[in-house]
Amino acid sequence: MGYVSAVPVPQPRAARVAVPSGGRRSLAAALLLGALGATVVLLSAGQIWAEGTASVGGGTVPVEADGGAVTGVPTALAIVGLAALFAVFAVRRTGRTLVAALLALSGAGAALAAVLGASDSAALDAEAARISGDTAAAVAGLTHTAWPYVTAAGAVLILLAGLLALRFGTTWPAMGGRYERSGTPRTARKAPTVDPDRPEDLWKALDRGEDPTRGE
Repeated sequence: MGYVSAVPVPQPRAARVAVPSGGRRSLAAALLLGALGATVVLLSAGQIWAEGTASVGGGTVPVEADGGAVTGVPTALAIVGLAALFAVFAVRRTGRTLVAALLALSGAGAALAAVLGASDSAALDAEAARISGDTAAAVAGLTHTAWPYVTAAGAVLILLAGLLALRFGTTWPAMGGRYERSGTPRTARKAPTVDPDRPEDLWKALDRGEDPTRGE
């Protein structure tokens, strides 16, 4: 009478893949959008956002303010968003959803702050007061550059990365694993065969805590 072996049949490779093709595309897109968006925001915030002139001693001098002087919110939120982008892969389930939401909100907040800063004149007024020594000094000929809107565009990329994480994040792998566990029991590793006629095998078995005479 024959017996059927109970050794589990290995799962096909395609069945063990945790990240479907759509998940891989969304993962790559989110990483690209998030990293690119944060880079754009951080670089744009250091550029000149507003320019004008201030009256000093009967003449005028040019004054200017970069994005950091106008508002530090986009820079701070870009850093938060960049941290959230990579934290998405360190958490699962509800935690991943919360981190993805933080990523999206960081992008939305940075975009809003950049747009509001595009028409702000407080930073230039403060610079004019510092240069002229007159606390009531105001800037004349105020103009704004395109950098606030470039910053807002970068923040929108962060927002899109967050939306992708919210939509497809459940299909992405967690940090440290390429494939998810399939639930199939793992086959126990067979102990090395001990040849009683070979002293080196006997010593190796004793080192492993095995009884070399067990199979005799």
